[in-house]
Amino acid sequence: QYQGSYRMRIYEREGFGGQMMEFMDDIPNVYDRFRYHDIHSCNVMEGYWMFYEQPNYRGRQYFMRPGEYRRFSDWGGMNPRIGSFRRLMDFC
Repeated sequence: QYQGSYRMRIYEREGFGGQMMEFMDDIPNVYDRFRYHDIHSCNVMEGYWMFYEQPNYRGRQYFMRPGEYRRFSDWGGMNPRIGSFRRLMDFC
């Protein structure tokens, strides 16, 4: 079980451009908090996260480990649409 902190920044545009928001907890609906449907880049500073294509932790999933993701293809996305994300506490 991961015991550390969680911190991630998401960006409106690729290459860490445009609007940015920092998160430290689970978000069941990205649009409610970020006001954008798409995440074009991301910096996972602490912890392990799961991105979901749809709100409420549904749809295609993307495992996010600490690091810089300059564009959605860096995390394996077919497009920038992310509906929700949450912290991963237990994983192998």
